Amino acid sequence: MKMFVEPSQIYLYLDAVDFRKSINGLIVVVEQQLELSPFMDALFIFSNKKRDKLKVLYWDKTGFALWYKRLEKQRFKWPTDNELTRLVLSEQQLNWLLGGYDIIGHRPLQYQSVSL
Repeated sequence: MKMFVEPSQIYLYLDAVDFRKSINGLIVVVEQQLELSPFMDALFIFSNKKRDKLKVLYWDKTGFALWYKRLEKQRFKWPTDNELTRLVLSEQQLNWLLGGYDIIGHRPLQYQSVSL
């Protein structure tokens, strides 16, 4: 049985969310902070401050669903960018995130010259 249709977009909300929020509270974050419609064909991913828990919110055409994951010993590798509120992820990046890998990788370096 398939839980949901392949999402057209996967949005990672970069700020920490109060994990007492459930579906209605996260819908408000999607609408007000991300300025997106929670009814779109997308996954919205949120994390707590310690980065050891994730919530994934999505609309499945009949109602909202909320998926929750808690890590027992580690933390999710979370990108930091003070200028962004969200990142759009590929399905592969989502799998990396859930598997404990860094989804961004190394940042490109730019040099003007090589000194030996």
